[in-house]
Amino acid sequence: MNLHRKIWALGLGLGVCLPIVTAAQVPPPDHHPAYLHALTDLRDARWFLEHAPEGMVSDRERHAMAEIDRAIEIVERAAYYDGKNVYEHPRADAYPDARSRLRRVSELLRKAREDVAEREDNERVREMQFHAVERIDEAIRLAESVMVDSESARDYERDRERDREYERR
Repeated sequence: MNLHRKIWALGLGLGVCLPIVTAAQVPPPDHHPAYLHALTDLRDARWFLEHAPEGMVSDRERHAMAEIDRAIEIVERAAYYDGKNVYEHPRADAYPDARSRLRRVSELLRKAREDVAEREDNERVREMQFHAVERIDEAIRLAESVMVDSESARDYERDRERDREYERR
């Protein structure tokens, strides 16, 4: 009888203490990048590259679009493995002013990079995150080189127009 009481008291003690020990070991919430926001920004940037007002898309712009496509594929997989709904399309959170489309592309890509590069606790996704950042960086480099070239061409044309005006006087 005495043995039964001891076993019962031990079981009761464990029953009371076990939830307390388990509650103390609850891990902190996971940290994951804002993959869905990044996907929205990447898709918007790609749309702006694809829809050039002149109708002519340069080779570097096409290459940048290919890099964005690869980044989108990687970010979608990373979001899926993080348990996010990749079919959810949140509103874009990058609203630049009405400057040139290439400036807007650069801002959207930089915002997407910032979102993807946030701290990631899921070890299975870190390599995908790294590759996505690489692709986005390459797209930024290509888009900004096109932007610099187009601005240089505009400056050149503006200078030539000034020279013509000066010669007419």
